[in-house]
Amino acid sequence: MHEKLTDLDSKEIQLPETTYIRDIETRVFQAIALQCLAKIEGISFLEQNLIDSLIRWDSGERIKGVHVEQDQKKHSVYVRIEVNILYGIPIPDKAEEIQNRLIEEITKFTGLHVACVHVVFKNLLLELPEQVEKLPEAEEKKEEVEVE
Repeated sequence: MHEKLTDLDSKEIQLPETTYIRDIETRVFQAIALQCLAKIEGISFLEQNLIDSLIRWDSGERIKGVHVEQDQKKHSVYVRIEVNILYGIPIPDKAEEIQNRLIEEITKFTGLHVACVHVVFKNLLLELPEQVEKLPEAEEKKEEVEVE
């Protein structure tokens, strides 16, 4: 039996090709989108602020206004973002800024091609809600200035 193995040509034995699989959960794309959108002025998230979005993300709930679909065969991502925009900002310019930044960051962090970024402006705001809650230290300093 050992003689049969020695008679085999090593070229006849072929190892299977290695397959590399990388799964990225939707939550990761949503977190990237939230961080990216937080840097863009003149827009806000739907009916919530940044803190609410991050809390929902930590609890595992879907984030309102950030929808992501992956195409595993084409290694691409489709993103739909819903935001509110401040009155007076040109919508086409802001849409292009959002799209370019999302494409850049998602591609940079995931290595996937962004096939589509669909931006939906849901509401026109007269003023933006505060994105970050005030820290107690800032309030104390403000009070000290007023006393003097």
